[in-house]
Amino acid sequence: MAQSYRYLHFDVFTDRLFGGNQLAVFPDARGLSDGAMQAIAKEMNFSESTFVLPPERTDTDVRLRIFTPAAELPMAGHPTIGSTFALARIGVIEPGRDRFVFGLGVGPTSVALRWKDAVGDRSASPARPENGRAQLEFAWMTQLNPTFSEPIRDRAGAAAILGLPESALALGLPPQVVSCGVPCLLVPLATRRDVDRGYFDRAVWETFWASNATRAICVFLFSVEPGSDGATAYSRMFAPDLGVGEDPATGGASGPLGCYLVAHNLVAADQAQAMLSLQGVKMGRPSHVHMSIGLEHGKITSVRVGGQSVFAGEGVLNLGQDDVLH
Repeated sequence: MAQSYRYLHFDVFTDRLFGGNQLAVFPDARGLSDGAMQAIAKEMNFSESTFVLPPERTDTDVRLRIFTPAAELPMAGHPTIGSTFALARIGVIEPGRDRFVFGLGVGPTSVALRWKDAVGDRSASPARPENGRAQLEFAWMTQLNPTFSEPIRDRAGAAAILGLPESALALGLPPQVVSCGVPCLLVPLATRRDVDRGYFDRAVWETFWASNATRAICVFLFSVEPGSDGATAYSRMFAPDLGVGEDPATGGASGPLGCYLVAHNLVAADQAQAMLSLQGVKMGRPSHVHMSIGLEHGKITSVRVGGQSVFAGEGVLNLGQDDVLH
């Protein structure tokens, strides 16, 4: 017997349709096997798809599983933010609630919520959109505090991964693997033009890790060259091993980016809680990923990544019994 699974499509880290990073959210994934979830994510062919399940722990509200077209991830930013907006839209997250906790592969993950209202007063009752439910305005995901690898000395090798000469790297800043749940190779470049010129060379990528102990799942290139958009960093991300050639918005790498910017004194301490990464421009899907890093006595004590999401549509996926179970 065929079974039907509803999904919602959101564009994440944007305030307008056809920007940001696409996401498919399956709000009730009960009955789906691991293999079925992976097959569905491959079929949807977005950077990630998410599957919502009943909570496995009393300190979480739901279990959230995140799949790229090629693999399951223990955490990711745009799927968590987008799933928050999806669950708010269908009423799983109650109107006006200020916190929701997802059970991710890395453990309980808290999301802080901000709701729209009719008059601009945040203390007022949330406004009601056409579907009769309060409308979520912004969500902040708390990530794990960072772990930093040793700075990578092979600057030429890191640049070569991106098809760039060593001279394209920012002076005095090392490539470095940073993780707030998933390890990302951060490569600081001198200019935004260098960021746009980069491309992923898989052969160099494999050779590079053969001589470096700490492997990353993606390469995240960025520049802090100022632009008229006011972004703190201009960025791109490649993760072909995950089935993601290029990602228009990467929350799981933006937490590490914010930590890198703070650790290498690229932003002042009083600006650490209000940083912005502009990603996806090269792809024609500009994304605005907000980063907020908490500091105490010069040490990082909290990592948050936040943004908006736009509802794009919804559908139903029809599966046979064998598709569900295997």
